[in-house]
Amino acid sequence: MPYSSTLTLNPAEPATGTDAATRILGLLLPYHRTTGAATPDPGAHPEQLRQIRQFTRASEPVVLTLPGFPCKSPNPAKVLGHLPDEGERLSLGFLDRLCARIGEVYEPGARMLICSDGHIFGDLIHVPDEHIDAYGDALRSLIRREGLRHLDTFDLRHVHGDLSYDAKRQLVTDAYAPSLDVLRAQARTDEETTRLYRGITRFLVEDTADFTGTRSALQRRCRARAYEVIARSRAWGELIADCHPRSVRLSIHPQRPGAAKFGIRLLDAADAWATPWHTTVLRQPGGGARLMHRAQAEKLGRLVVRDGRPSHFEAAR
Repeated sequence: MPYSSTLTLNPAEPATGTDAATRILGLLLPYHRTTGAATPDPGAHPEQLRQIRQFTRASEPVVLTLPGFPCKSPNPAKVLGHLPDEGERLSLGFLDRLCARIGEVYEPGARMLICSDGHIFGDLIHVPDEHIDAYGDALRSLIRREGLRHLDTFDLRHVHGDLSYDAKRQLVTDAYAPSLDVLRAQARTDEETTRLYRGITRFLVEDTADFTGTRSALQRRCRARAYEVIARSRAWGELIADCHPRSVRLSIHPQRPGAAKFGIRLLDAADAWATPWHTTVLRQPGGGARLMHRAQAEKLGRLVVRDGRPSHFEAAR
């Protein structure tokens, strides 16, 4: 399924009559990723205003934390490989420009911490830790090469010293993850948890490229794994909150107005769950970009190689 062009930053609202936190939130609101009706009213997001005011009242740079950019999907029909490509380049560029725009309405500026979460659930999504390390290293190289000075990174390598990834995953899970029984109960009663469970299950099914059993057997396995992925994702979020207790908490998952986290779009997409690590980019003749699965992009364009590895597809003129 094709998606629309990359995000364009809108002009900042006039500063007159609003405090700095409201102006900053006003820059985020056009890119709110939500499953419900989006609202342009900053007052509908009191938690984000509170988080931002922790910095503006102290005249300090705003720190935003974003769990995401874990690794590429293991399904070769969806992506070009296990390293970042044009999708990550466009997304990181947008996030850096967003921070720069915050600096235009708030002098101390802003920086964003990309909290790569691949290691926390890599074993569950069947991506080896070596691939996740390579993805994270390439992500940092991309940030440096593109001069994205408002972005930093954080991952499981930053905690628990030199322990193995298996040991680190277990420690973080034991310390922060909700029980699977609690998650199952929430999925029965909470609409947002239900959506998340269904979205993660869908990704797990799509990302499994080598399963030899029946479709129903695959779905059963993925439904069970989905709860574990959610539990570890929540554990990762709580670890980030402990390591960075003062931050504006963002999410790549849709979040309703008033939630503790603010869902943010990385690229324009018809699918609220679409991310660059589950797709590839098709560049349009006019310069725009669409996200789609590799199998479809191959039919519509030619492969472009950048820095010696596949980057994206370019549609015929």
